[in-house]
Amino acid sequence: MKFTLNWLKDHLETTAPLEDILYALTDLGLEVEGVENPADSLGAFRICRVIEAAPHPNADRLRLCRVATYPGGPGTAMEEVQVVCGAPNARTGLVGVFAPVGTHVPGTGVDLKPGVIRGVESNGMLCSERELMLSDNHDGIIELPEDAPLGARYIDWRGLNDPMIHIKITPNRPDALGVHGIARDLAARGLGTLKPLTIPAITGAFACPITVEIAPDLRARGCPHFAGRLIRGVTNGPSPAWLQARLKAIGLRPISALVDITNYMTFGLNRPLHVFDAARVHGPLRIRMAAEGETLTALDGRTYALRPGQMVIADDNGPESLAGVMGGEASGCQPDTTDVFVESAFWDPITIAATGRALKINTDARYRFERGVDPAFTLPGLDIACQMILDLCGGTPSDLAEDGAAPDTRRAYRLDTARTSSLVGLDIPDAEQRSSLTALGFTLDGDMASPPSWRPDILGEADLIEEIARLASLSKLQGKPLPRREAGVPKPILTPVQVRERTARRMLAALGYNECVTYSFIDAAAARLFGGGGDAVQVENPISSEMTHLRPDLLPGLLRAAARNQARGHADMALFEVGPAFHGGEPGEQHLQATGLLIGQNAPRDPHASRRGVDLYDAKADVEAVLAAIGAPARVQITRKTPTWFHPGRAGVIGLGPNVLATFGEVHPRILQAMDVKGPAVAFTILIAAVPLPKVKTPTRPALMMSDLQAVDRDFAFVMDAQVEALTAVNAAMGADKALIESVRVFDQFMGDKAEAQMGAGKKSLALTVRLQPVAQTLTEAEIEAVSAKIIEKVGKATGGTLRR
Repeated sequence: MKFTLNWLKDHLETTAPLEDILYALTDLGLEVEGVENPADSLGAFRICRVIEAAPHPNADRLRLCRVATYPGGPGTAMEEVQVVCGAPNARTGLVGVFAPVGTHVPGTGVDLKPGVIRGVESNGMLCSERELMLSDNHDGIIELPEDAPLGARYIDWRGLNDPMIHIKITPNRPDALGVHGIARDLAARGLGTLKPLTIPAITGAFACPITVEIAPDLRARGCPHFAGRLIRGVTNGPSPAWLQARLKAIGLRPISALVDITNYMTFGLNRPLHVFDAARVHGPLRIRMAAEGETLTALDGRTYALRPGQMVIADDNGPESLAGVMGGEASGCQPDTTDVFVESAFWDPITIAATGRALKINTDARYRFERGVDPAFTLPGLDIACQMILDLCGGTPSDLAEDGAAPDTRRAYRLDTARTSSLVGLDIPDAEQRSSLTALGFTLDGDMASPPSWRPDILGEADLIEEIARLASLSKLQGKPLPRREAGVPKPILTPVQVRERTARRMLAALGYNECVTYSFIDAAAARLFGGGGDAVQVENPISSEMTHLRPDLLPGLLRAAARNQARGHADMALFEVGPAFHGGEPGEQHLQATGLLIGQNAPRDPHASRRGVDLYDAKADVEAVLAAIGAPARVQITRKTPTWFHPGRAGVIGLGPNVLATFGEVHPRILQAMDVKGPAVAFTILIAAVPLPKVKTPTRPALMMSDLQAVDRDFAFVMDAQVEALTAVNAAMGADKALIESVRVFDQFMGDKAEAQMGAGKKSLALTVRLQPVAQTLTEAEIEAVSAKIIEKVGKATGGTLRR
């Protein structure tokens, strides 16, 4: 919403400075987006007189001017300045506009500096209208009347000092889409007095030859009220300069007096109107729904195919206007128009919004009607517009043509002045609360408050309190800490699972992953790829075909994000998400996951050849880091019973017996192809709630257990079948003596043709290093040999292997 300061003062009697008005607007909820103040760009230009204009000694087309300036304003001391001017009308005695040194000239973008032109000093400039960006006239410098006040600012004398204010209107404030409504808010705040509107009494000189009729099915909702008046003998010339200046200031192009009046009514009083050329209207005007196949060429020159459900104003020839959205070209006003029909109506906001969206038409009228204009102002707005037309264009008015009536918007809500403090936190006296509502147009009857017809957003008691607090200024609120229920240090409020969720998120971020937040809904095809897609998790009213099912896993969302990033040239990614996945459609049938996805290479290119594709061991290392951070036991089992969306043989499951803690590995190529992701890609999923809680709860970490006895390392090499997994041998060795064996690691594997040549076909050699950590006393050789024998026995039994000799 744009308006000028002088336009505002037409509705508000105020002496408040611009800065106070701008602050009050934002504080009232009408946020100021910007201000264009002519004083900022043209304030330095003042009226001057040329004392003498003599020929330039070194140039035939230049004049050497002695200029009388008054930097302090009218009546102050005169200062004479020498200016070199090339304008053909520069002459002795001319009264013009002077720009002193240091002035920024908007028309040229130049900051004036003292200069020397053809050997003669020049200090300042005598300006043309183009240099002030007032017009394209550059034939000569500005000439003013002899009685123009010397030293006065040119914008003040010319009436150009009218700042344009641009405010942002929230959808619930249609009353602020007119300058009069904005003035009402400022007056209620105390920045002046609202000037009442003068509603003229127009007496018709003849019966209106154009009748109006609302279709019966639209009277209740589509168009409850429609009225108009015909004016004969108008002259549709240019609008007066003051009206054109108002419209230009807010970015509108003056067209003609009739059109400019409707625009003035739209922005000034929030009353959109339409003017028909009566000579182009055939028969009565009917408000009805469009029929299939009808078209309308609108004022923007485009032809629109209308559909049933879209309201039109039609005559005997068909649609003449899109109701509440845009008029038709066929019945639009032209320069030779002499008879006009001015219409004013109240349209259903939902119907107008649906029509505008379907046809993709955005107009100032639609913007206001779809938010809700004042239904009680339909006839007064028509009379004000008709009086403007009579004053500016002449003519003779007809009687009123009307159908329907303004809808009854009367309603009342109880005003509980005691609730203001509890809802808002401001202590406002009862009398001030009541006076605030009265200033905004509310009617009070005891404790009942009735909103005015121009406030469709007031729908309850809380809205009354919001209006009171808005006028009192929410900036007066003071921050106060909430009182504690108990004294001392507050108890923790996060559950153990919530703490682990936060820890997992921080650890993944520390490992270099970027967090994603994806939708909990995915399409059916993707859900079936990850074990979901059943009827129990299908959404009854999905917002799109790509969000029909609850996600069974977080991985499809990450893969979709990765595909979008790859399509935009990002090949290497580390993404993670922490959130719920759903294994059923009932409450509680969900589980918390922390899922990560690695795609591409593990590092940027460098001269050391360290760059390689990500593999399952990268995912395994990150899983182990996160599990350690959230308190999972150090000794876990790894099996191969992985979900089908992981690559068989290149994935694993970390668990404690049947309890699955995490899954990691390469994503199956079939899944990558279906999700349009280019590999390599590895992923992991951690079930945070599945990690067992510690048996002893303590706010601190347990003491570090260290032994002062020297550890003993023993190496073992086993010959076994090539198909035996190394993990089987490691787990078997770990179980030989759980008290003494601290760790078991694979440090060598010998397999292939050379290995089979030495050890036999289908064989390999696997070397393990076992660390024994004594606790009570140093191990003897006999104790070490006994543990070694158990290790050989356990590994041999588990793998069928023998000690390599």
